[in-house]
Amino acid sequence: MKASIRLIGRWMPEGTYYKAFKAEAEVVEGNASDLLRDLTIYRYALQKVVDALWDFDGLPKKSQLHQLFYQMLREHGFRAHVARNIYSYALALVKAAKNSNGDKPSVRKLSARLDYQDARVELDKGVVKVVLRNKQYALRLKHRREYIERFRNLKWKEVHVKYENKKLFVSIVFEVKYNPYVPRGLTAVDVNLRTVTTFDGSEARRYRTRFVEALSKRARAEEIQKRYSKRWRYNDRILNRVRALHRKARNIINDFCWKLAKEVVVKAYRRGHAVVLEDLEHLRNSINGKSSGVRWKLTLFAYRRLQHAVMSKAIEYNVPVIVVDPRNTSSTCPRCGTKLNYIHRLAICRKCGFKRDRDFVGAINIYLRGMWGSAGSSPNGGGMKDETRQTTPNRDEPMTTYIKTYTNI
Repeated sequence: MKASIRLIGRWMPEGTYYKAFKAEAEVVEGNASDLLRDLTIYRYALQKVVDALWDFDGLPKKSQLHQLFYQMLREHGFRAHVARNIYSYALALVKAAKNSNGDKPSVRKLSARLDYQDARVELDKGVVKVVLRNKQYALRLKHRREYIERFRNLKWKEVHVKYENKKLFVSIVFEVKYNPYVPRGLTAVDVNLRTVTTFDGSEARRYRTRFVEALSKRARAEEIQKRYSKRWRYNDRILNRVRALHRKARNIINDFCWKLAKEVVVKAYRRGHAVVLEDLEHLRNSINGKSSGVRWKLTLFAYRRLQHAVMSKAIEYNVPVIVVDPRNTSSTCPRCGTKLNYIHRLAICRKCGFKRDRDFVGAINIYLRGMWGSAGSSPNGGGMKDETRQTTPNRDEPMTTYIKTYTNI
């Protein structure tokens, strides 16, 4: 794996990652009603273990789980290794909830997680065979054949069978090897509410987001919830409307993020670039002191969702990813490194006369921070010579000529 780079930030480490394939499915062997019944019993058993673990003052060790729950799960008809998977998963849910001071986990969806002992994936036939409570089922994947072919040479790890919205779905988790190439340049990505700006050292490009559109859907849903504060949970018509608006907002964000991520990563791949992103790990913590309205908007920006999509596509194309410190990327002059003054969204440097809009400044500083480790300065002290051109390494030479070499661990 690649360790941290002293000047630049953090590389996304090479190694094994997981990628999920999800498709609607239909039962071609076995009884669909029996499958739903088995999924219901699986959910009931998982919730029963969660309830029992929640009442413990201290969580038991994995070795103790077997003595506590194995016999009960066997009485529900589960095979030995499935029983082990259930109480291990329940322990993980409870531990995560208690560590975050959350409420007791409630298992609502009808789903089951199966490994190689209970499932067989036959992508050449488009079929997944599973065993639940000693009953066998064959599920045919209802998806485009050309998309299924992308996963044929990958090793699968888990199969998730899920029933939601009166449809049956199968998710298959595959192992993906990530071996990033040595980059010849950088493409920086700056994410904001209305625009996403990329900068590759010579050209800046803006993409209009759909986050405001999604924001309006969520605002409408919350308006309905406030208007019918006592009825919306129990009135099917109002509840369905609220769920539909939240679902549309989520779908808009997902659709935009994945399409933009593919475009950005494919362009970086064709140029031999690495993608530079801001570290937004503590985004929520940074807005705790702000008003609830600002916090509500920022949580919907889906910055993390977009970055997740970019990283997933980068793994698919073996594109290197660098994560840098986001502090002051919009308030530092990329030419001389002094603090900028703003007139609305126009940034003005009173020392060197640099003028550009806020999005462009952020993208350039992310690029410089990825290149040299600090915004507004290179190792030799030189900055930008004008507003649209930045001296970049020779694209015929590897990027490691200009940055500190990382260490293999």
